[in-house]
Amino acid sequence: MAGKIVLVSDDNDFFEYTRQKLELRKSDELFTFSFDSIPEKLQFVETAVLIINSENRQDKTIDLLKLLRGTPAIVFSYNEDDVFRRKCYRVGMFDYMTILTPDAEFRARMIPALTVASILEKNKQYRDILVGDNYITPNNEVFLNYNYILDKELEDINNGKKNAVFAAVAPNDKTKFLLTANMIETAILNNIRRNDILMSYAANKYFVLMYDTNIKAAQALWEQIGNKLPQKIYAGFVNVSNQKRQQLINEALNQLHSAINNDKTSPATSQISGLDSYNNFKLFRQEFGKKFEQIITPVFYQIQQKYSQAFAGISIQQQANDGLGAFYIKGKTASSSFRITSPGFSKINIDITYQKNSSNIDAKRITLEPEEFEAGLLEDLLEQFILEYKRGLDNDNS
Repeated sequence: MAGKIVLVSDDNDFFEYTRQKLELRKSDELFTFSFDSIPEKLQFVETAVLIINSENRQDKTIDLLKLLRGTPAIVFSYNEDDVFRRKCYRVGMFDYMTILTPDAEFRARMIPALTVASILEKNKQYRDILVGDNYITPNNEVFLNYNYILDKELEDINNGKKNAVFAAVAPNDKTKFLLTANMIETAILNNIRRNDILMSYAANKYFVLMYDTNIKAAQALWEQIGNKLPQKIYAGFVNVSNQKRQQLINEALNQLHSAINNDKTSPATSQISGLDSYNNFKLFRQEFGKKFEQIITPVFYQIQQKYSQAFAGISIQQQANDGLGAFYIKGKTASSSFRITSPGFSKINIDITYQKNSSNIDAKRITLEPEEFEAGLLEDLLEQFILEYKRGLDNDNS
């Protein structure tokens, strides 16, 4: 057994008693703190095994477990108090031992706790690297490059090594400016587990990858998170199962915008029904064109105004007419286009290209049902299109 172990107690005799039970090696690190000194040492103890002396300190023990949820914490008690034990497990205790636990068993049960602490320490080192490379924000655990993270995680998930639920998260258009990013991120990070991943997608919009759960449990967690914010935020959930990254993102965004549109407190969005809903194809075409005009023109204009001065040496252009919308980004070394078409008015195709030269072109297509096409989704896809162009530009210049 080798690792970093922290003993927490207000009784100095407990430190010597536990030291003898551990039979430490030279490579082990052992530290002792009082309950009151832990808050100042949080960054230090989050990747250690904690052994907490709960004698006459049950309330402080519970508070400490809540504060360090996810850290492998072993509660040491001097009696078998089943009520207290259940309370400790509910707030994240790793294991529970008493004075009657044999020394050999005590040391054996330390091994899985040390394993978890070792993983947390390695993750911390990785996070420091990611912060330095601008993949993750320095003050919390919000990943900035969701494409890289999703590609990496989907390898394990699609190989059956992990199971997960993927969520797209955002306020609605009316309240998104009333919430700061820090408010949303803090509420999410304080309620998801350490192995869950929060990723930034666009302004006040996020993706969350939650492991070892299901959609029903994720929805219950989301209700709990939403209650801690002054404005309502929405989430669309998808079970991750053999999807490619873009397919997963599209499905989650569709679920998100369905949640926003179906909310009784939000204004209803008129939707286009299928051809069977119309006796007259001309009427359907007129209705379809009206939706194009009401959605594409204002969203294109809004995004163009937002980013027109964001990149030096780059121009942003857009156009919208009957049955066609196009958004262009043009620079000295690369250009991108975002084209919307609707063949036969039965499907909506979005074709995205990124071109460095005549022989180096990346292209992809997103296909939507007419009822899926609405302003919030188009805004999200354009934001993603622009951010991907910027990442390509940064990679070319690095």
